[in-house]
Amino acid sequence: MRLAALADVAEMLGGVSRTRATEIVRRPGFPEPIDVVGNGRMRIWDRDAVEAWIKQNRPHQHAD
Repeated sequence: MRLAALADVAEMLGGVSRTRATEIVRRPGFPEPIDVVGNGRMRIWDRDAVEAWIKQNRPHQHAD
C-alpha cells in the first residue's frame, strides 16, 4: 500500500494549498484516512484511494 500525507494529497490535487486540500479531504465521500499519527496531527491516506477519488470527482486534474 502506498501512503499519502496532506502535502501529498495537495500535490495530487494539482498543487493546491494545504488549506484547500484540507477543505477537500473534509468533503463527504473523500476517502477516510487510514491512520492518524503525530499525536493526532497528521492524517495518512491510501494513495490509490485518493487517486481513484480524484479520477472520479476531479477528472480534469491528474494524480501523480
